[in-house]
Amino acid sequence: MSDSMSKDKHRSLVTYNHITYFLYVISYFTAGLLWIVPIVMNYAKRHDANGSWLATHFDWQIKTFWYSIVWFVIGVIIITFALGGFGVSVLADSGNIAIGSILLAGFGLLIMTFTFIWHLYRIVRGWIALTDGRPVP
Repeated sequence: MSDSMSKDKHRSLVTYNHITYFLYVISYFTAGLLWIVPIVMNYAKRHDANGSWLATHFDWQIKTFWYSIVWFVIGVIIITFALGGFGVSVLADSGNIAIGSILLAGFGLLIMTFTFIWHLYRIVRGWIALTDGRPVP
C-alpha cells in the first residue's frame, strides 16, 4: 500500500477489484453481455490506484479485455470468411475448396477457443493474486 493511500481507500479498491473479477466470471453465463460493465468500472477507478500494487490489477483486466476482444473478432472474421459470409463463395463446388474452407473455419474456431481459455486463465490468475494481496505481472 502506498503512503498516500488510506487503509479505507485501499480496502475499497480491493473490494472493487473483487467485484470486477466476479463480473468477468459471471459474464461467461450471460453470453458476454456483462463484459462491458467491468471494463467501464476499471476505466472509471483506474486512476484511484495509481502508485499502488492495485494499479496492476486494473491494467491487467483492461488488457485482458481488449486482447480478448481483438482475438475473438479475428476468429469470427476467419470463420465468416471461410464460410462465405463476406460474399466470397469459399464453399464452392470443388471438394478441395470445401475442405480448405472447413479447415480455415476450424482454425478460426481454434483461435476463439484459445482466446476463451486465455481470458479465463487471466481472470483466475489475477483474482488469485488479488486475494493473496499481490500485484499481477
